[in-house]
Amino acid sequence: MESSQTSKRIFDILVSLYGISCLIPIGVIISLFIKLGSKGPIFYFQKRVGIRGEDFSVFKFRTMYTGSDKKGLLTVGNDDNRITDVGSFLRKTKLDELPQLINVLIGDMSFVGPRPEVRKYVDLYTPEQLKVLSIRPGITDYASLEYINENELLGKSKDPEKTYIEEIMPAKLKLNMKYLAEQSLQTDVNIIWKTISKIVK
Repeated sequence: MESSQTSKRIFDILVSLYGISCLIPIGVIISLFIKLGSKGPIFYFQKRVGIRGEDFSVFKFRTMYTGSDKKGLLTVGNDDNRITDVGSFLRKTKLDELPQLINVLIGDMSFVGPRPEVRKYVDLYTPEQLKVLSIRPGITDYASLEYINENELLGKSKDPEKTYIEEIMPAKLKLNMKYLAEQSLQTDVNIIWKTISKIVK
């Protein structure tokens, strides 16, 4: 297991370095559109819970108007008025996640692993579900593939918060546990490929 984790970390470092160097031009263009589209910073930092239950700041391109996160942690539907026009495009194409390559490079995250959650929801995990914190969180995983349109599902709910806590979160954690049992470099490559394919489609 230790050898597998070492290989995974080497993979994360090499690919994130390559990705950051290749995507700098795209990042500059995205940054320009964000600044032209609305007032506020280019990047958005949010505290998430990582490996061993330790908090870290996840990096994203800002997709909401400044201060919008104070109105709720969940994004609901495609017409959430907290999201900027540029932000809507970034979210649909998952380009807002690109800065997380920095999280991967510095070791907060991995390319593949359970998506990091905010403390509010982690505090609701059962002892069994807390096992997902035994590995680095990731940019993508089985749950990300299954719930790639999560905000649309929440948009159809009369009580999005309740739907997330009682239905979506437990289902995602079940998929996280599946990944824990199946994790390997080959599994990671397959998940990354499927993620890219879904985004393109």
